[in-house]
Amino acid sequence: MQKGFISMQSENMFPIIKKFLYSDNEIFLRELVSNAIDATKKLQTLSSIGKATGELGDLTIEIKIDEKNKSLTISDRGIGMTEEEVEKYINNVAFSGANEFLEKYKGVDENSLIGHFGLGFYSAFMVANKVEIITKSYLPDAIPVKWSCEGNTEYTIENTTKEDRGTDIILYISEDNTEFLQEERILNILYKYCKFLPVPIRFGNEKQWEPQEGENKDIQVEVPRIINETHPIWKLSPSELKQEDYEKFYEKLYPYSLEKPLFNIHINIDYPFNLTGILYFPKPKQQVNFQKKKIQLYCNQVYITDQTEGIVPEFLTLLEGVIDSPDIPLNVSRSYLQSDNNVKKISNHITKKVADKLEEMFNHNREDFQTKWETIQIFMEYGILSDEKFYERAKKFFLFKNINGNYYTMEEYQQHIQILQKDKDDNLIFLYTTDTEEQYSQIEAAKGKGYDVLLLNGMFDMHFINLLEQKSEKVKFVRVDADVIDKLIEKGDTFITKLTETEQNELKTTFENVINKEKFIVVFENLSETDFPVSITHPEFMRRWSDMQKTTGNAFMFGANFEKSNLVVNTNHPIMEKIIHEKDEENKSLLVSQLIDLSLLSQQMLTGEALAAFIKRSLEILK
Repeated sequence: MQKGFISMQSENMFPIIKKFLYSDNEIFLRELVSNAIDATKKLQTLSSIGKATGELGDLTIEIKIDEKNKSLTISDRGIGMTEEEVEKYINNVAFSGANEFLEKYKGVDENSLIGHFGLGFYSAFMVANKVEIITKSYLPDAIPVKWSCEGNTEYTIENTTKEDRGTDIILYISEDNTEFLQEERILNILYKYCKFLPVPIRFGNEKQWEPQEGENKDIQVEVPRIINETHPIWKLSPSELKQEDYEKFYEKLYPYSLEKPLFNIHINIDYPFNLTGILYFPKPKQQVNFQKKKIQLYCNQVYITDQTEGIVPEFLTLLEGVIDSPDIPLNVSRSYLQSDNNVKKISNHITKKVADKLEEMFNHNREDFQTKWETIQIFMEYGILSDEKFYERAKKFFLFKNINGNYYTMEEYQQHIQILQKDKDDNLIFLYTTDTEEQYSQIEAAKGKGYDVLLLNGMFDMHFINLLEQKSEKVKFVRVDADVIDKLIEKGDTFITKLTETEQNELKTTFENVINKEKFIVVFENLSETDFPVSITHPEFMRRWSDMQKTTGNAFMFGANFEKSNLVVNTNHPIMEKIIHEKDEENKSLLVSQLIDLSLLSQQMLTGEALAAFIKRSLEILK
């Protein structure tokens, strides 16, 4: 028997492992199983080039619990190790400056440290007070060896007996971690981290129904439980797969999902970096929830995390699925991830693949694309707002929907309205509504003039149209109840008021005596006789920013004038002459009050006591 001391630059490694990494101690199983996978894959490679002779046989990795000895064993039939290799790979830990390490990585996600500093195997000591390695190399005439350590710098290594090649890692679980002797706990960890590893993993048995020949009923039998699917479909070429394959895989990822995803995107590239994966676009729920942790990150089929910030663009966090890449630096802080050039390239490529897929859907079957539009619109707007490159791609197939249910691209809509909807500065005016019920009368008035009205009632619409106005010359978005709609250049002659200047001044005084001056400003417009006699409009700038604050929760900080709406009086409506010629001042005020309340009522701005007064006044007028 040989005794020695594990070589490291600090004797404080084990306290660090046990304490600093303790909060994520289940990671140990992922690391040890990953090591077993590596040993097996290496053997397969050596065999393929003729460096390892003999039959490979069953390469299944097996995990066993021994409740009597309070141990957990991970066994593989991989490449194994000689005594010299144990000395090299186990006893020499690439680790430097424990104190500096703790200071440098303070606050770093614990599971990102394992593996990066040669701690993959030593993560076993997070849950075990003693670890043994029994290993035999694949080399001819190799002598099996046993390595043992009790969680300090002292170890023993000696010859032992082992018939087959490979390695057994035996963990004697500490009293504080007996949960890892429970089958259900181990099973959950394996399903979480190892369900797509490339070598079969066996853990215990499971019951299955087996049909019996010549009998009418099946019987239940126990069969070895294989944890993983060794060839996940994201590793296959899209040409090898059918849509039903993608749907079945989605069900495996999200077994409790009640609905199928709208579509999927298969990522499969190997240059200038390696990146594979499948992303699904689910049907958003009532409440859109970003950062849902639904995209799983893998490294060579090993599950790493569902916290993909910095790798997956933020606007794509609505998506679900998997991404697998060995080129993502998993063992560094998130701030470093966000500045890493390789990660940026991967993030940009994911954005490009999503844009390519959407454009393909638009070009291949626009009708089907339009049926999905209401579901994907919020995602599209968020992407355009947050990613300049996505905007450049998506602007070609972003759709606007009008109140008649017709869809247009930006270019199509400009052509659709370019003759009619312009202002005096030759800007194209995109009229829109945010609520077809609340703004019904204004929509009808706009339609009566031949104008087209878009429907913009989404979460990000106000932010989105601000961006489009910045990006597009000579395009302005105006809500149908805004104070500029009547300034559009109309077909036909310009209307000239029939009222004299004196009559207009008298009329303005009459309205100002009735209106609440803290909320409204009286404005005269020379409209047609068929337009409303009195209407309410809102300054577009103020109203839009007011809508935007509802989505952000920020306080609306403008002066009092910005809070006022316009009371637009149509000087050409016949009823204005009647008001001017009315001699009874009480009747004149009654008539003006009725007109104002009718305009407020049309916008659902008449409530409470004011509404009751309007009803009472209306009954008096009818009498």
